[in-house]
Amino acid sequence: MARKKRTRYVCSNCGWESAQWLGVCGACSRWNTLEEFHIPDNDGRKTHKSRLQTTDRAATKPMTLDEIPVSEADRTVTGMSELDRVLGGGMMPGSFILLGGDPGIGKSTLALQWVSLLSGEKTLYVSGEESLVQIRQRAHRLEVRPAHLHLYTETEIMQVIEVARHEKPGILIIDSIQTMYHSALQSMPGTTAQIRECAALLMQLAKQENITVIAIGHVTKDGDLAGPRILEHMVDTVLQFEGDKQSHHRVLRTLKNRFGPAQEVGIFEMDGGGLREVANPSELFLSEFDPSVSGNAVVCSMEGTRPLLIEIQALVTPTSYGMPQRTASGFDHRRLSLLLAVLEKRCGWQFGQHDVFLNVAGGLKLTETACDLGVAVSLISSLSGKAPGEPVVMIGEVGLGAEIRRVAQLDRRLEEAEAMGFRHAVVPKGFRKDGQKIKISAVSGINDALKMSGLDG
Repeated sequence: MARKKRTRYVCSNCGWESAQWLGVCGACSRWNTLEEFHIPDNDGRKTHKSRLQTTDRAATKPMTLDEIPVSEADRTVTGMSELDRVLGGGMMPGSFILLGGDPGIGKSTLALQWVSLLSGEKTLYVSGEESLVQIRQRAHRLEVRPAHLHLYTETEIMQVIEVARHEKPGILIIDSIQTMYHSALQSMPGTTAQIRECAALLMQLAKQENITVIAIGHVTKDGDLAGPRILEHMVDTVLQFEGDKQSHHRVLRTLKNRFGPAQEVGIFEMDGGGLREVANPSELFLSEFDPSVSGNAVVCSMEGTRPLLIEIQALVTPTSYGMPQRTASGFDHRRLSLLLAVLEKRCGWQFGQHDVFLNVAGGLKLTETACDLGVAVSLISSLSGKAPGEPVVMIGEVGLGAEIRRVAQLDRRLEEAEAMGFRHAVVPKGFRKDGQKIKISAVSGINDALKMSGLDG
């Protein structure tokens, strides 16, 4: 008698499994994320297991750290400084890299330019979304014609692995992981089971054949990588390609890196010829800064190991409705509400009858609390209609008592401000260092910061 196939429901957000369908995930509490898939019977599992072992594994034995032949010299340097920065100095052979981003943001463009810089590495580009003609047209537009690039269109993962083992490329690009499927599974491409299985096979290929695998992935409407969170846990490096499609700026951010620091960022500019790296991002983000306009402030945020000077724009106007609006672009909405509450309760500034709009110029997303002081000063500047008399860099975290708290790596932030021509910085109280060309105003609270910037009148 044929054995009945078992059914499981897996959350597409976190990978949690359930024996029955539920409206809400029991692990991440997301609604309507459980997807159905069937577990093959015994015969299917045996066949599936045998297909995973496509090559004989060499006999291995336990090794000490000194016996493992690896060094930083094994990294493959691309030659694009912004890309090498987010990779931790270059690509490690046999690594699995996941590149995610919104549709149309430029992931495939980045991948083509990426491999064009690696003239000594044979590259296999597998596309499940575009035809060979479409890829060739993009390559000609970007003026990318590397002889070492081989194109292949296929969506069945075992066929892709078979071709990769035969061609033996140094780099394998999968565009995209959501289009790949395994014929042994009955679910559709892009489902939780398919993404998990295809990623596991690609990871096995990367480690056994020492091939660097770059998988391109889509993101959901919330900005998360599509598929279960287990996909991010399996890979070695997760790169997030961010930016407004209406803007020319693109940000490549490292969310995870087993071979280097995380949260590093690379800044690019998109034009007709593709992506161009930006050597001085602070200059780019401050190119249109006008200190004479109220509501503008400059903060310094540490993105990985790099300090960036970024312009904060605030607009506070009387509300025309009963409920005032609170809108933030590039800044946490809940953090904005907290800062408004501190300014009202501790400092006496009233925003209850005003609409508040906050924008981070350049399309960046700020998550560091060191930008709190600049946001608070920009809000007060817009509400009062006054602007600082000179360009000032605001650095500090705002506490619930309106006190200014210390932040990490203040020396590097001030060095970046000096390099960009700023002559005045407002920092938390207690900072002392000789030899600074920039004027340092150490403050203990928001009211002191307003006095130092000329907004207390």
